[in-house]
Amino acid sequence: MASIGSKTYDATSPQKVAFLGLGVMGFPMAGHLARAGHEVIIYNRTAAKAQEWVKEFGGKAAATPREAATDADIVFACVGNDDDLRSVVLGDNGAFAGMRQGSVFVDHTTASAQVARELYAEARQRGLQFVDAPVSGGQAGAVNGVLTVMCGGEPEVFERIKPVAQAFGRAVTLVGSPGAGQLAKMVNQICIAGIVQGLSEGIAFGQAAGLDMKLVLDVISKGAAQSWQMENRGGTMVDDKFDFGFAVDWMRKDLSLVLAEARNNGARVPLTALVDQFYGDVQKMGGGRWDTSSLIKRLRD
Repeated sequence: MASIGSKTYDATSPQKVAFLGLGVMGFPMAGHLARAGHEVIIYNRTAAKAQEWVKEFGGKAAATPREAATDADIVFACVGNDDDLRSVVLGDNGAFAGMRQGSVFVDHTTASAQVARELYAEARQRGLQFVDAPVSGGQAGAVNGVLTVMCGGEPEVFERIKPVAQAFGRAVTLVGSPGAGQLAKMVNQICIAGIVQGLSEGIAFGQAAGLDMKLVLDVISKGAAQSWQMENRGGTMVDDKFDFGFAVDWMRKDLSLVLAEARNNGARVPLTALVDQFYGDVQKMGGGRWDTSSLIKRLRD
C-alpha cells in the first residue's frame, strides 16, 4: 500500500508508463502513478522541474518525449495547448517516434477536439492507440488524486487505460469516440463559467444590500442554489481571496476552444461569450493568474 495526498493504493498490476509535462496538474498526477507502483519515466521541457519530481517520487527523467515513451505501455501527457501537444507527440523527438506498436497515448491536455482527432488518426497509422482524456478538478483534485477524467476513444482501449488512470482519477469515464473527451470538457467549462458569474452577481448583490454573505451562503447552499463553486469558493470570494485554484488565463484559453467549436457546430453560447469578455476585464485588471472566482472583482472595482 502507498499513499499520496488523501489517496491510498493497492497496486496489483504495475506497468511501464511515461508522463510528459509536469505543470501544476501533471506533477502530482505523475506522482500518483509512481505511488501506485507503476514504473514511471517523465519528461518536462524544464529539466530542473523533472529533477525535482525524480527527487520526490523516484523514477527516471528523459531528455526527450521520444526517450520517455520508448517501451512504455502507456504514455500520458498534460501540457498547455494544441501546439504544445503536437510538439511532444510529433517529430523525430516526439513520443510517437518512440512508442512501440500497440501502446497507448493518453492526452490529459485541455485541447481542441480537432487536434484529438488529428492525433488519433496519426496514431492509428503508426499502429498506436490514442485516447483524449481532459480532466476536471483543478490543482487540488490532482494533488488528492480525485480528478474527473472525460475520455474519448475506443472502448477496448479505454478499458485498458482506465485502471491505471484511476491512480489520479476518482471518476474515469468513456464519453464517446475520439474527440468526445475534449467536447465534454468544453461542456464542463461552459457550465462553470455560468455558475461562477451567477455566484459573483449574487454575492455582490448581497453585499450591496448589507447582508452577512457568509451566513447567506451557508443557508442557500442547503437548497437549490447549491454548487461546488458555492461550497468551495463562495467564502473566499466574500473575503476577496483569489490566490489558488484554476487561473483566469487558463479559463480564457479553454473558453476560446469552446467558442471556436461553437462556431463550427452552430451551438449558441451567448452567456459563455459574455463571461469570456468578463474574464478579459479581469485580465486587464492584472488578474490573469487569479482564480476563476475572481469574476466578482469586476463587480466591485
